[in-house]
Amino acid sequence: MTVTVAAAERLIRIGEVARGAGVSVRAVRYYEQQGLLIAERSPSGQRLYRQDAIPLVRFFQQMFAAGLTSRRITELLPCWDSGHTDAQQRAMLRAERERIQAKIDDLQAALDHLDEVIAITDTHP
Repeated sequence: MTVTVAAAERLIRIGEVARGAGVSVRAVRYYEQQGLLIAERSPSGQRLYRQDAIPLVRFFQQMFAAGLTSRRITELLPCWDSGHTDAQQRAMLRAERERIQAKIDDLQAALDHLDEVIAITDTHP
């Protein structure tokens, strides 16, 4: 899709998206290849994104860090965009939440053990 100058919303270049979201340009291209982001094109062929691409890329980063795949994130996008879900989407969201909570619980247990070791070693130099 080619963008006209009369576009109501200011579109931003790929570098601005990357800087704003704290990722590489390569990561933004990857998200586009995965179908997570849609770029418009300037008359000269440059990728242009809507302003909401920055928080969206941050969301992708959080979801990847939590262990979700790009396929699963693609399934989440309609929920993000519309705020509405069907029963299957809600079940998937709850399952992902439970998986992430279990990961958090495991990390908290590891942190607690490290705190114990630190406390012991602080009293025995």
